[in-house]
Amino acid sequence: MTIEIMARHDSGTFTLDVATVTDGRLTALFGPSGSGKTTLINIVAGLLRPNAARVVVNGRVLMDSARNIFLPVHQRRIGYVFQEARLLPHLTVRQNLSYGRWFTPRAERRARFGAIVDMLGIAPLLDHKPARLSGGEKQCVAIGRALLADPEVLLMDEPLASLDEARKAEIAPHIERLRDEARIPILYVSHSVAEVSRLADDVLLMDQGRVTAQGPAAEVIRRLDLLPLNERAEGGSLIAMQVDDYDSGFDLTTLTAAAGVARVPGQWGPKGAAVTLRIRARDVIIATRQPDHLSALNVFQGTVTSLAPSGAAGLTVTLDCGGTALVSALTRYSAHNLGLHEGQEVHAVVKSVSVAPNR
Repeated sequence: MTIEIMARHDSGTFTLDVATVTDGRLTALFGPSGSGKTTLINIVAGLLRPNAARVVVNGRVLMDSARNIFLPVHQRRIGYVFQEARLLPHLTVRQNLSYGRWFTPRAERRARFGAIVDMLGIAPLLDHKPARLSGGEKQCVAIGRALLADPEVLLMDEPLASLDEARKAEIAPHIERLRDEARIPILYVSHSVAEVSRLADDVLLMDQGRVTAQGPAAEVIRRLDLLPLNERAEGGSLIAMQVDDYDSGFDLTTLTAAAGVARVPGQWGPKGAAVTLRIRARDVIIATRQPDHLSALNVFQGTVTSLAPSGAAGLTVTLDCGGTALVSALTRYSAHNLGLHEGQEVHAVVKSVSVAPNR
């Protein structure tokens, strides 16, 4: 499931210059508006012919300008889900889904209509017209249509951006199932840390047409200095944990990991279920002594591994908590008063209401 992309494209004052290889199930192209994310996936799709490029999906060459290879869109076996669903308004959901199959030779059709309908939970909608659907339902249908084209790679261009929070919560689990079950590599464009940390295996961080960082989501989103300014406050740590217990009286779930114990609101699955906890760096308080008599329920013990400047007044402190990295955003003044230094044993305090399992 390897995707290899080398692309250079000049457009007025903007230049895209990217060379990357990814084998993640879902690779997020993450960065601010205008960083080149959509330009890059349009090159993969064949909607844009760049000055120079080589695009290879699972060993199949889609474009190689050095060898004068440029497969047209209909031969690339690409599924594309846009920010707007772009359903055909005069067709039913069933007909819109079937439309995706028309461009795949009958002998090469492997996707099962019923299985995709069940995975996306859209069976009750099959006889409806798009005008009767919610925004989240339309996006599910658009995803189904793309999958029924039997693509070798799925491109998703900010599919949640136009939805309200309720609709995002409705469709995100379907994208997770798609990532885990469809066995199709996904390139997913986003500028939201919350989306990327929940959905992505691999993250390609872009800025001004360049890749500024690439790696597992947990590594990239804790690099506060590289995140877009408007998303920097959402950066932090991803901690793999396991459900240990649920207290119905207080509606709190206890999670455990080598990093420590966390208590979070709500019920998050049966005992033993795996979850990922996202903790924003701005919500982590550092204490140099064992804290007590706190309303905050989560205290992780760790060792300071680095202190990196963040702007004129800020500092990003990284802790090693049982082999897991936890980051905290502090002022330089606070760090100075605490006398923080590398190798120091400290305690990280996090309020339960400020974190949620990143299912």
